[in-house]
Amino acid sequence: MPINRQTLKEDGFTGFRPLAAVDVNRIPQRTGIFALLRPADYEPRFLPKSTAGVFKKKDPSVAESALSAEWVDDADVVYIGKAGAGSKGNRGLRRQIQEFIDFGKGKPPGHWDGRLIWQLADPGSLLIAWKELPAEAVTGAEAGYHARFCEDHGRLPFANLVQARVKGK
Repeated sequence: MPINRQTLKEDGFTGFRPLAAVDVNRIPQRTGIFALLRPADYEPRFLPKSTAGVFKKKDPSVAESALSAEWVDDADVVYIGKAGAGSKGNRGLRRQIQEFIDFGKGKPPGHWDGRLIWQLADPGSLLIAWKELPAEAVTGAEAGYHARFCEDHGRLPFANLVQARVKGK
């Protein structure tokens, strides 16, 4: 069964709020994974320049042809990310998602993941959902969802440019 809003809900994801309206303080602080989904009837329009912050002096913008090539027409999910505990144990979903949103508003990021989201004309209408998981299960869960998406669509979600893998496998 393809990954979509229904299957994510069945798998324990919650939230499903428009990115522009999400109250970050209502997102759990624990570790987990999160997904961005397009709402019904969403048609992608690409901006010539990304709104995302510069990372290591590199502009996150890519050509429209590259964006079009990454878009997966028949998929609801456009990005799957993870929120680990971090080296000091103080990260988690709330902080990761806040940093992701801040990245889209032009703030310098701590990572480059999901940057294609910020070249969509209306990223705020995308729905964000999350699932709390123990820290030791986060990477495996992200890798599992990436693999499952690839099985369904033959490629990764739109804004996932690198497939997550569990070390040693």
